[in-house]
Amino acid sequence: MAVTIDDIRRAAEAIKGAVERTPCQRSRTLSQLTGADVYLKFENLQFTAAFKDRGSLNKLLSLTPAERKAGVIAMSAGNHAQAVAYHASRLGIPSTIVMPETAPFVKVKHTKEYGARVVQKGLALSDCEQITNEIAAKEGLVFVHPYDDEKILAGQGTIGLEMLADFPDLDTIVVPIGGGGLISGIATAAKALKPSIRIVGVETELYPSMYNALKGGPAVTGGQSIADGIAVKNAGLITREICKRLVDEFLLVSEESIERAIALLLSIEKTVAEGAGATGFAALLQHPALFKGRKVGVVLSGGNIDTRLLANVLLRELQRERRILTIAVEIEDRPGILAKVAALVGDAGANIIEVQHERMLTDLPAKGAQLRITMETRDQAHADAICAAVRGAGYVVRAQDMRAHH
Repeated sequence: MAVTIDDIRRAAEAIKGAVERTPCQRSRTLSQLTGADVYLKFENLQFTAAFKDRGSLNKLLSLTPAERKAGVIAMSAGNHAQAVAYHASRLGIPSTIVMPETAPFVKVKHTKEYGARVVQKGLALSDCEQITNEIAAKEGLVFVHPYDDEKILAGQGTIGLEMLADFPDLDTIVVPIGGGGLISGIATAAKALKPSIRIVGVETELYPSMYNALKGGPAVTGGQSIADGIAVKNAGLITREICKRLVDEFLLVSEESIERAIALLLSIEKTVAEGAGATGFAALLQHPALFKGRKVGVVLSGGNIDTRLLANVLLRELQRERRILTIAVEIEDRPGILAKVAALVGDAGANIIEVQHERMLTDLPAKGAQLRITMETRDQAHADAICAAVRGAGYVVRAQDMRAHH
């Protein structure tokens, strides 16, 4: 049975009031930056900070009284877990969530706080499947699949209804793909309302599971992706059929594009997107020619990113933009030189963050030393001017490229 626009309309009615009708807004600055007319759908503003609230609630509302009494089980490393736990607890349905032992601490904590029983087994999500099936069979629990379920798809599809209600003239919608639940629901709604609309699915280069399934691409998946929410090894079966029919284009994006998207969304839109949530916007940054001059709806699917990881992403972006610059300066090892170099840097308008005075480097003369200076600058041009000023005073200067340090 395929999901229809009527299923999605029924889902919208069912979840109304219990799930946020999130804003969809045009971003002038991101539009200028990408050359597309960009409209952001802020699903990171849901209560559990991701779109998963929609599908999970629609599924839970469809259970019989006996199923509700018995309870539900789900497996997830993050957003699906939190959505099922939160809405089950609101509806008085007992929930069990199986999470890998490697799941981020904050996601485990939230899932427990929302009232679920958490079972942590296995290193990856794929290792959780067997234990989930065993507990479900033994305790008679209803399995709530993260994406391969018609009720889940209908719930996620409500995003498509809302986006086209707010902006009927959108001609493209860009959606991140993990298992394919979000894009299947949105594509079903959007194509029914506006057959001409172009649906673009985006995956990370490390986990091109839907791309592989439909395009027969390089079947290698794996690695440490910042977009852990869509780091899925196997695309769904129901979702695969829908994507084959309704998705016009599949794009892959690099980790660097995703990091840049997270940083830009925070600095320009003042909104926090997790790696998976920023992947749609990353596609506009990495493939601008495909979107130029189009009216593009971008789904920011979630905002659950670890704060330490977010801080790291922002620092790395500042280094890429040369707004944090590290230089190595060769000096004679005698009193007063450090003060001279510091004065040159200060006079050039940079703010020094850290200085390391290295004497033990064997590739320098015994009477020589190296200063490693990390500083804040305005931009690339300012960074170049600072290096030129220090060189102009007769010092050998090497800029330390960020990529060499990570």
